[in-house]
Amino acid sequence: MAFHGGMDNRYEALADTLTGYSIRVKKGERVLIDAMDVPDGIVIALIRAVRARKGIPYVQIHHARVGREMLLEGTEDQYAFHAEIELARMKGMQGYIALRGAENIFESSDVPADRMKVAMAALRPVQNYRVKETKWVVVRWPTPGMAQQALTSTEAFEDFYFRVCTLDYARMIPGQKALKKLMDKTDQVRITGPGTDLRFSIKGIQAVMCTGERNIPDGEVFTSPVRDSVEGVIQYNAPTVYQGTSFDNVRFVFEKGRIVEATCTGDHKRLQAILDSDEGARYIGEFAIGFNPHIHHPMRDILFDEKIAGSFHFTPGQAYEGEADNGNRSQVHWDIVNIQRPDYGGGEIYFDGKLIRKDGLFVVKGLDKLNPDYLLGKDKGSTAAKSTKKAAKKDNAKAAKKGASRKKKAS
Repeated sequence: MAFHGGMDNRYEALADTLTGYSIRVKKGERVLIDAMDVPDGIVIALIRAVRARKGIPYVQIHHARVGREMLLEGTEDQYAFHAEIELARMKGMQGYIALRGAENIFESSDVPADRMKVAMAALRPVQNYRVKETKWVVVRWPTPGMAQQALTSTEAFEDFYFRVCTLDYARMIPGQKALKKLMDKTDQVRITGPGTDLRFSIKGIQAVMCTGERNIPDGEVFTSPVRDSVEGVIQYNAPTVYQGTSFDNVRFVFEKGRIVEATCTGDHKRLQAILDSDEGARYIGEFAIGFNPHIHHPMRDILFDEKIAGSFHFTPGQAYEGEADNGNRSQVHWDIVNIQRPDYGGGEIYFDGKLIRKDGLFVVKGLDKLNPDYLLGKDKGSTAAKSTKKAAKKDNAKAAKKGASRKKKAS
């Protein structure tokens, strides 16, 4: 890939995937290409790909430094008018493709929290409409800055990027269907791991599959907890960047669904300001399980980090309206990740008392098609998967035995 902006045949391949698979452009559909700090070449490739499918392309170009300047002294009236314009345009679109580059992920770190709050609150209806009413996909664009975040060379990162983006996402569908089916009939979820013991209900809230149609990279199934059901503590172990500020070792304590205690390594005051943005910011709007087999380590970019193999994310703020919706409303939607593979301390996920994933690997038949060996076509006789399944059988047998003894005592 040419980071300097020159045309590359892989631009055309990616544009074909986004227009032909992700949003499936049809004749006469209007598609907004929303580009932030990306080469002209990929925008041109997308314009051509939309036209090749008889769609009608529209383009909006953003630059992070310009956006920062607008935010610094933006007023409520200014952003209310801006939101009217953006919403009117979005209502005229059937498709939306966002390309998000980042030369400096901390560009907006010095924007005052109250100014950020004004902009996000005003523009939330635009995002809600886009999510609910259009065919959309969001793509992070690789830059040398992202290579630095990933602690790799530029060349190694571009190779990684295209492995992730050109994964056979259709291979995820059988396993995701099995996971969705199980989540749809599950009531109680328990998650354990170093510093983490969470309990909550997902009863009656549908799960949603993510197979490359909305995000590239992709690889998760998400739902949301019953709003006031979350109890316990979570210690996140992946770093996170939100509203231009970096946070590490975020820890939340929940009572009746609400975050009653929040700590982190970093800007504690900013953390509290985000959670105090509105009433819904201290409740969870999404619970998701990630399993992209190419993504193993956090790089402070949530479109990659939330898909890490063996991870889950637990998201303060807005739920997705109309799907996986627990009714929580907020201008905040902050995906924060916990990785449960052994190299990050391990961990377990239980559905209605049954262990379904241990140390990042699924241990239930059907769900094992979401493990890396299967997704990468290396599923014959995986030693790690076999040993994990053996341990899971023991754990589930112990749980069943405890349950039987409780019934005897109750009788």
